Amino acid sequence: MPAVDATSLRAEFPVLAERAYLNAGTCGPLPRKALHAVADVLASAAVEGRSRAYMESMLALRDRQRAAYAARLGAQPGDVALTTCTSEGVVRVLAGLKVGPDDEVLTAPDEHPGLLGPLGTLRMRTGAQIRTAPFGELTEAVGPRTRLVACSHVSWVTGELRPDGLAGLGPDVPVLLDGAQGVGAVPIDVEALGCAFYAGSGQKWLCGPVGTGMLWIAPGWRDRVAPVGATYMNLAEPARGLESSPHADARSHDSPAISAEASACAVTAHEVLAEFGWDAVNERARTLAATLADRLRAAGRVVAPRGDTTLVSWEDSDPEATRDRLAGAGVLIRNLPGTRYLRASVGAWNDESDLERLVDAVA
Repeated sequence: MPAVDATSLRAEFPVLAERAYLNAGTCGPLPRKALHAVADVLASAAVEGRSRAYMESMLALRDRQRAAYAARLGAQPGDVALTTCTSEGVVRVLAGLKVGPDDEVLTAPDEHPGLLGPLGTLRMRTGAQIRTAPFGELTEAVGPRTRLVACSHVSWVTGELRPDGLAGLGPDVPVLLDGAQGVGAVPIDVEALGCAFYAGSGQKWLCGPVGTGMLWIAPGWRDRVAPVGATYMNLAEPARGLESSPHADARSHDSPAISAEASACAVTAHEVLAEFGWDAVNERARTLAATLADRLRAAGRVVAPRGDTTLVSWEDSDPEATRDRLAGAGVLIRNLPGTRYLRASVGAWNDESDLERLVDAVA
């Protein structure tokens, strides 16, 4: 049984007192305990100064944050780097791999700009060829020149899951998964997914602060992804100056500046959800999302094909106007630019009343 029930979990999130918050796919709701944790760190820093005690606290919190993220990925902490967002993890992989004009990277045309943007930059920088294929057909589209497949674990547009066949491509075609809509939302075992790299966000389904994220690199690929540029936090022995080498584990890919207060917020938010139980968090969110999809269909809405995930997208004649109208009614969702879709992101902190408010507002 979970340590807290669904009502108690919901009470941890102040935004839900008056609003139906269904936008965790952008940023998750902040729990009250996480706000207090940040305040405690800042209060101590203001009174005591940010010297040795602050730095030691920051390092300890980073260790806890890394362990928490690793647990959500089914990974070892030493294989998980701390980043500022999903896209930073993507950039670090693309910058560290050796690809050139004769190499091809395969992706889907409707991926998030946080993935497509770095791929476009890779093309400009190295001459690598970027080829696209429909999300559900990526496995069949792999060709003899494909050196990397880069796609979402969970599509940010529809909530579809990545094609199962990607797990069987073999060691010569690594897979980079954009896990922005996966980590914290659905159960994850990175080895079972068959990917070589998994980049995720801390501010979405983990309800942490903006400026937190993670990058998992499979142990077999660690030596094949060069660190983008080792700064103080990436060095095993910083005092050795030019003779210092990067850490031998994923810390060599850590973002150089993640504050103690950001880590305290991330760790505490993770603990709030852990008290409910992560299996329960995932199951409740996906069940509520499926219920919402059914109710929208019953109300005559065209719901996008989706997987067993936490995202529900549906067509609308004027998505931006409807988004703004719903916000005025206290229902927070988002539109997806360049599409006719509105998207609701359903979390374990939501309940039936949130779904009812949304369906009533769009009916």
